[in-house]
This record gives sequence, structure tokens and C-alpha cells, in this order.
Amino acid sequence: MAMANEDGNRRQAIATAITAELERQGKHGIDVDALAEAVELALDPAPPASEGKRPGELNATNDD
Repeated sequence: MAMANEDGNRRQAIATAITAELERQGKHGIDVDALAEAVELALDPAPPASEGKRPGELNATNDD
């Protein structure tokens, strides 16, 4: 069941990105590259800025 929910969330993210980009472009014609970029961002969003580093990514010299 979790996999179906993830697919539904992904599909919704794609639909939202396409809708937003089409509304943004509205009367100016469709820029397919910008649309592809919007979908790409929806599929692989940047991590939140406040996420920080994982313990394995830290460079601590006092771990002796």
C-alpha cells in the first residue's frame, strides 16, 4: 500500500508542476524546456536548507 501512495504523491507532484508551469506561461506560448525543468524539480526536489549534515558527513577530528 505504501508504494501506491508514493506513486500517487509523485503523480500529484508532476500534475501540480505541469499545472503551475502552464499557468505561468499562459498567453505567451509553451516553453517545453521550462516545463521539463519544472517536472524534473518536482521529481527530485532540493533538500530543505535546514536539514544539515548526516553524522557520516561530518569531519570531526575528535572522534578518537
